[in-house]
Amino acid sequence: MFILLTVITVVLFIASILPLSYSQHFAVRGADFIRLQVFYGAVISLVCACITAIIYNEMPTTFFTVVGVSSLVIIMQGWWIFPYTWLAKKEVKSSDEDVAHSVRIMSANVLMSNHNSEDLVALVKQHEPDLLVTLESDSWWQEQLTELHDDYPYRIACPKDNRYGMHIFSKYKIIQHKICELVSPDIPSIHLLFENADGLIIQGHFIHPEPPSPTEKETSRTRDSELIMVAKAVKDPIRPVIVAGDLNDVAWSRTTQLFMKLSGFLDPRKGRGFFNTFHADYFFMRWPLDHLFHSTGFTVKRIKRLAKYGSDHFALLTELVYQNAEQESQLDKDENTLEVAEKLKMDEVDKQQVPTFKNKKGP
Repeated sequence: MFILLTVITVVLFIASILPLSYSQHFAVRGADFIRLQVFYGAVISLVCACITAIIYNEMPTTFFTVVGVSSLVIIMQGWWIFPYTWLAKKEVKSSDEDVAHSVRIMSANVLMSNHNSEDLVALVKQHEPDLLVTLESDSWWQEQLTELHDDYPYRIACPKDNRYGMHIFSKYKIIQHKICELVSPDIPSIHLLFENADGLIIQGHFIHPEPPSPTEKETSRTRDSELIMVAKAVKDPIRPVIVAGDLNDVAWSRTTQLFMKLSGFLDPRKGRGFFNTFHADYFFMRWPLDHLFHSTGFTVKRIKRLAKYGSDHFALLTELVYQNAEQESQLDKDENTLEVAEKLKMDEVDKQQVPTFKNKKGP
């Protein structure tokens, strides 16, 4: 038993140190995703070792190996995931319950092959987001979601049959928008300015980069490049800015942390929970793939993972209030931040490709 536990803990340790590498190979970056599972696995391994030692009344060398390595893995993984637990300090201030919202955004990766549009429409009607962004939405989904047109007079459509389609439905006036393919052909992102009910002009960037995986991209280079481009483009905002979508990355990864450092944006999940949006069908293999980051002036009134609707993702609802709040990122930008960003991104990409609508004045 102790030999088996030793093998398991060594595997967990390897999975813990792999993401420390700058390698962008999918096998290395994939270890970012499973930090929660590795943490739980180390806890289970530690408990099993203690129970086995009590039952057999012995503590061989392998027992101490299991206890030592499991404890190290728990500490290492705990350091990464702790900011997203209820025990951590909130990075974004909470809004008063009676304060009217500035914007309520719902992000939903619909899963292109999922044809259960009725449940998604029901969720939209139940939660009434001001902006709905759908990902993986093709022409079929575009047709099914015409039912929402009366409630959402402003719309941007970019249907694709390659699982990278995207649609925006807005109750608020869209002043200007642009659909871009920042890094890869046929991988769109939508960038826009919209004006809320109070006359506040807000800038939005909705993205869905390609994931590192054996079936799509062998490395995370295209994903990392897109996130770095957007981060650089929005780092000195002239108005409130929101970045949201399925980043095909987890909140605690090196790349997402780099995005946060470069942009100075905040994550409303910190101190509030993981809000694991993928995989909807397997409770034991879930991680936060769908994100919303924002510039410093917002406070958060509500953030919620919504009910299942047939997709492999849960939808994420985030309700923000713009109060020009004085707050800043918990991450310190060190002197290596820009150097690391240049190392990870593709040489040919340019931050100027990301529309920031500088000809439109902010609040």
